[in-house]
Amino acid sequence: MSRIGKLPITIPAGVTVSVDAENVVTVSGSKGALTQKVNKLIKVNVENNQVVVEKLAETNEANAMHGLYRTLINNMVIGVTQGFKKSLTVNGVGFKVAKQGNKLVMNLGLSHPVEVVEEDGVKLSNNNNEIIVEGISKERVGAMASKIRAIRPVEPYHGYGIRYTDEKVSLKEGKSSGKGGKK
Repeated sequence: MSRIGKLPITIPAGVTVSVDAENVVTVSGSKGALTQKVNKLIKVNVENNQVVVEKLAETNEANAMHGLYRTLINNMVIGVTQGFKKSLTVNGVGFKVAKQGNKLVMNLGLSHPVEVVEEDGVKLSNNNNEIIVEGISKERVGAMASKIRAIRPVEPYHGYGIRYTDEKVSLKEGKSSGKGGKK
């Protein structure tokens, strides 16, 4: 039995949660609205300013989805009230990031500048060599940050590339100098 799935989600002021006949949960708040289709093995109830997620069957599949859908709905509530934010750091000699309209233009030591266009529900901004990805959907923010990071992954010898700001990169040791050569 899922310990996370049993916890009720408190609905903050200014947020509305509704469930329709097809088991689609809609959460709307000050920052926007999100929807999530819920599997038929899970029932979502909205009562007394709380959202309660229940299993309709005692199967392994229902047990696996119980905590998942509770977490997804909780992330939707957090997203429409506070939003989500990921921060990336660009590190390298001559690496530059600039915002032009709705896209980021990055010079990352490649033969051409790389352009990343904002997607629906995701806002990109930069501050020197820091890229900030913001939005109301945790899934979209994480996917966009991952897409940007994959453009130039961190190189293991000098640490050049794009990384999450809180990511720890362990650098490899370079070649040793001239000891133990031919005799």
